[in-house]
Amino acid sequence: LDVETMSTALSLIETVLREGFIYSLMAMGVLITYKILDFPDLSVDGTFPLGACVTAALIAAGCDPWLACLIAALAGAAMGCVTGILHVRLGITDLLSGILVMTAAWSVNLIITGGKAILQFFNLPTIFTAGPATLLTGPLEPHRQLIVAFLIAVILKLLLDGFLKTKSGLLLRAGGDNSRFVTSLGRNPGSVKILGLAIGNACTALSGSVLAQVPQNADINSGKGMVVMALASVIIGTGVFGRLSFLKATTMAMLGAILYKACLQVALQLGLPSSYLKLLMAVLLTLAIVSQKLGKKGEPEHV
Repeated sequence: LDVETMSTALSLIETVLREGFIYSLMAMGVLITYKILDFPDLSVDGTFPLGACVTAALIAAGCDPWLACLIAALAGAAMGCVTGILHVRLGITDLLSGILVMTAAWSVNLIITGGKAILQFFNLPTIFTAGPATLLTGPLEPHRQLIVAFLIAVILKLLLDGFLKTKSGLLLRAGGDNSRFVTSLGRNPGSVKILGLAIGNACTALSGSVLAQVPQNADINSGKGMVVMALASVIIGTGVFGRLSFLKATTMAMLGAILYKACLQVALQLGLPSSYLKLLMAVLLTLAIVSQKLGKKGEPEHV
């Protein structure tokens, strides 16, 4: 291999890893709602661009980018609470609750961006150029985006792992499996579900916030297909690495996101037109679900 080919390959690998770590933030959030709560949360398609739009608006207004990430995550948590309240308090089905919030989020995002489909914040500070990122100098400077994305993903993973070990985290896990058990402990399973949706959507909004700071613009349409991508990442991660008992579910979601982005990148390199990407995303998710079901059928039953 010549130097140019090697350089291109390394650049592609870095892109896959960087995007994989950023999307893994969303995958870990969907892990909470889909795997733990057994809640098909379609509001992800709305909260992902919400995080991007809130971040773009705040940075454009002069806000610190790291603070903007935190506020974006809180905005996502609020959106998750709305989904939970529609489902738990108003009795609307889980799917319809997500669809309602996803639909409303489009208008909310448009209001945040001042009516613009794309809000740009070029040449302004981002998490890749401000704060702790400035410590990455010398040979590490060209790889700032990858390193920062990796560190954020690892920190979020550790926070979620720690939370799931707490009393509230154990109640959350129990709520997805057996809501009667939560009730028997004197807790409201509905409140537990709302908490889980808030955490899941906070992670999704954070993912959108970080991703928007790579090209330094927020697109209100960037959420289309995100729920498919997140579900595929979770299912691929748990399917491929599920037998490795030493890996936590959050780690599997992270690795699944990287594998998923790698599959898309390979398809593009093989000449697949970018207009076919959404179709490929749907096919990958279908294959992941089918292979997971076939794997479960092949497992011996426990008596």
